Amino acid sequence: MKNGRTQWTKTELEIYILLLCANADKVEREAEIDLIRSKVDQDVFDKVYRDFSEETQENCLEKIRENIANHQYSHRELERLRKEMNAIFFADEKYRPMEQNLEKILNNMLY
Repeated sequence: MKNGRTQWTKTELEIYILLLCANADKVEREAEIDLIRSKVDQDVFDKVYRDFSEETQENCLEKIRENIANHQYSHRELERLRKEMNAIFFADEKYRPMEQNLEKILNNMLY
């Protein structure tokens, strides 16, 4: 990782995860980004997006793994996050193999 350990709030972590979902097929579509932006104020989005855009997918997953351990997620919160992830995956009405693979990886980390 470029900047060492990153500590995020739950909201920032969730936005980071959703950005990774939007980028799973290496193409961030406007509908995906707009959906993510609608969940948080612009300053938080910009901060998280800057962090996200500087990393490889491998480093993103490592940051997510580290930050998940810092937060206690309830079953309801995980279900909500999973629905949001699926909304991003299906924002373009296609569910590509790279998105399917990332969903499996994230589900293993979250559950």
